[in-house]
Amino acid sequence: MKKYLCGIDVGTTGAKTMIFDFAGKVLGSAYREYTCSYPKPNWVEQDVEQVLGKTFETCKESIQKAGIMPEEIAAISLSTQRTTSIFLDEDEKVLKTISWQDNRTGKEVQEIAKKMEPKEYYEKTGLPLNTTWIITKALWMQNNEPKTWGKVKRVVQLQDYVLRHLGADNYYVDYPDACLFGCFDNVRNEWSQELMDLCGLSKELLPIPTPCATHIGEISTQAERNTGFAKGTPICVGAGDQNSASIGAGIIEKGVVSVSLGTGGMAIACLDYPYRDPDGSACVTSHAIPGYYQFEGYQAGAASIFRWYRDEIAEKESRIAEESGKNVYALIDEQIDQTPVGAKGLIMMPYFASATSPRWNPDARGVLIGLTFAHDRACIARACLEGITMEQKDIISNMLENGIEIKSIRMIGGATKSPVWNQIQADMYCRPCETLQVADAAVLGAAIMAGVAVGIFKDIPQAVHSMIKTDKRYDPIEENVEIYNQGYEIYCSLYEGLESKQVFQKIARLQEKY
Repeated sequence: MKKYLCGIDVGTTGAKTMIFDFAGKVLGSAYREYTCSYPKPNWVEQDVEQVLGKTFETCKESIQKAGIMPEEIAAISLSTQRTTSIFLDEDEKVLKTISWQDNRTGKEVQEIAKKMEPKEYYEKTGLPLNTTWIITKALWMQNNEPKTWGKVKRVVQLQDYVLRHLGADNYYVDYPDACLFGCFDNVRNEWSQELMDLCGLSKELLPIPTPCATHIGEISTQAERNTGFAKGTPICVGAGDQNSASIGAGIIEKGVVSVSLGTGGMAIACLDYPYRDPDGSACVTSHAIPGYYQFEGYQAGAASIFRWYRDEIAEKESRIAEESGKNVYALIDEQIDQTPVGAKGLIMMPYFASATSPRWNPDARGVLIGLTFAHDRACIARACLEGITMEQKDIISNMLENGIEIKSIRMIGGATKSPVWNQIQADMYCRPCETLQVADAAVLGAAIMAGVAVGIFKDIPQAVHSMIKTDKRYDPIEENVEIYNQGYEIYCSLYEGLESKQVFQKIARLQEKY
């Protein structure tokens, strides 16, 4: 008897597989970490074969931990990191993988802008023209590695790549992920020849656009050996991680916004029409529910910056954690909790991978300002969390300016493990914030889409009401809100000053020498 659903989240720095019952209860979960590589400043690449191997390890372990028979799983679906460009040859071997965090394509953005005004591009795609989208990576390959480009026969993302290795007969991309190629018409749900012509792409090179929650194949014999899933188990098109997370957080109506702080960050609101921001700063992509859209505020670096702090600065805490068996983040959280709100006037601008929504500046770089002899590592740690959250406040403010109603916020992603960070968010956004019983909303969202694809649920809203439950609520503390409002005013002035004096641009040009 089929009793369970499986969601797989293939993220930027790790993969997680979870087994759920039809009420959203977690039976088994497994996680594996992997790495990105950084060949040059502003370049980010990844070994997708390593990613695939680690992902399959989590599949086997989650089934073992759940204590179930693989044949009891009704369906499997995916949540995957978005906008990672995978270039394949005619034998489907990987030639190159460029991460979504990579910002090498500034010249290609300018090249595209000469062919089509950025305002027109935004109207056609719902995307501000910048280095994130795959069309810029394809153009970079043509300009800088023409021999490699000559061997390219398919350009895909991780959703398509992993589905293929599970048993799909072709490369299928969900509608929301298709948007992020940068050449997709998300009103007609088809590739745009006009936009493909901007970057030398063709339909033959690209995956097949497919609605979320579509059953497109079964676990193959090879995938059964690799993953532990039973041969013949349905595999279903899911969505990019942020789109899947919006489902797993229940963002299916107006008034409730999700904020995800994982490797990157994202704030998402549900829309019932393809809105276009008059300033052209907001991403509007397809929602996983057909006919709906989502207003996205995208942050290139979020919890990955806190991980950088752990790896590069918190050596003492890491050593203590290893010796004591404690979690290093829990130790750092204790220090942060004992540090005054506002980090004694220390402000972090978290542009380690450029400034995205709503400022869209590929030359922006991280800034730590206000240092005195009174500041210690704990202040820097708190400034990191507050700076990451301040960039999200920038995004929330942009949503409000665009008329998006925000009654409450649902916090998702790894950051929700930290009560300290949860309270920082409520204070920073000046809105009630809730966590969910299943914080891994992207994985749950994938499982929900699997259930819809095979008819366990009639549609996504029914599945959401059956499988999602809220957990804790954090209300803003008035005196903290006042401090953060002052800090945010400084943050905005600081950005404007650095930008107007071209400091960001000068640093970016200097870094090109290394």
